[in-house]
Amino acid sequence: MRGAVIHAPGDVRFETLDDPKILTPTDAIIRTAVTCVCGSDLWPWRGLEPIGDPHPMGHEYVGFVEEVGSEVSSVKPGQFVIGSFATSDNTCANCRNGFQSNCVHREFMSTCQADYVRIPNAQGTLVATDEHPAEELWPGLLAVSDVMGTGWWAADAAEVKPGSTAVVVGDGAVGLSAVIAAKEMGAERIIAMSRHESRQKLALEFGATDIVTERGDEGIARIKDLTDGIGADSVLECVGTALAMQQALHSARPGGNVGFVGVPHEVAVDGQELFFSHVGLRGGPAPVRRYLPDLIDRVLTGRIDPGKVFDLTLPLGQVAEGYKAMDERRAIKALLKP
Repeated sequence: MRGAVIHAPGDVRFETLDDPKILTPTDAIIRTAVTCVCGSDLWPWRGLEPIGDPHPMGHEYVGFVEEVGSEVSSVKPGQFVIGSFATSDNTCANCRNGFQSNCVHREFMSTCQADYVRIPNAQGTLVATDEHPAEELWPGLLAVSDVMGTGWWAADAAEVKPGSTAVVVGDGAVGLSAVIAAKEMGAERIIAMSRHESRQKLALEFGATDIVTERGDEGIARIKDLTDGIGADSVLECVGTALAMQQALHSARPGGNVGFVGVPHEVAVDGQELFFSHVGLRGGPAPVRRYLPDLIDRVLTGRIDPGKVFDLTLPLGQVAEGYKAMDERRAIKALLKP
């Protein structure tokens, strides 16, 4: 098969790779329907995470089951399936508590920008649709496997409630998905922090009521201005930088909550400051599997359309251009078709 391999910062190649095989009885092999480039893939691309030896890339996927291991009965060959970037058995104590992304048998997906993918823990990870969805729904279902599930987790962790005010820090695919989540959870006011016109338009389409273009102290002051000097009930941090985290923590009201889902890079939280702020802080890798059945249904019924975050579609063979376009902010998110 063919797939993406990262060799060095700025160097992703489309190469011939070994076909995936069933390695354990809990594995499945899927044929990729569509996959994509994630904002978190840009960290190694930009040289901000170590790469080590050349290795495959990608953790978002939907596809058709080709083969299953002997212990997999929840899905069968021929079915269309959606999974999570973090695999899970969906039966351990952590899974039963709703944190499948901390399953005791968790494996993070990392080979999905390819024609075929091996899915560990397939029994608990994959969710099949009743029938093959129309191709125009594939982007929305692909979004559910990560960015929509992660945006939902940001809103859930920040305890967005009906009638509340939510602030979304970050206007990438996760941040835009978080706007959808806040809207679906009933937030009355959704303030999206964005400096990019195309992303601002999509945020407003998804349900944002206000746009704040300022960052840092100016951004915090603007949020305070919009919330009678108090701050927001919920702040959804969807970036992962130190600036974004500080902006999130200082934009929340006393007793408010911050949900942080951007993978942290050089982020440090002052315990003394957090203690006296009365702000709640929760985050981590999104337990996407917890939300999959609900989010799949919302996409299939047309209630939400997170697939709109894909504003660039490329053949899988042009995966490197997808990275480049997102790095240069010419695209929000690149969809890849095998």
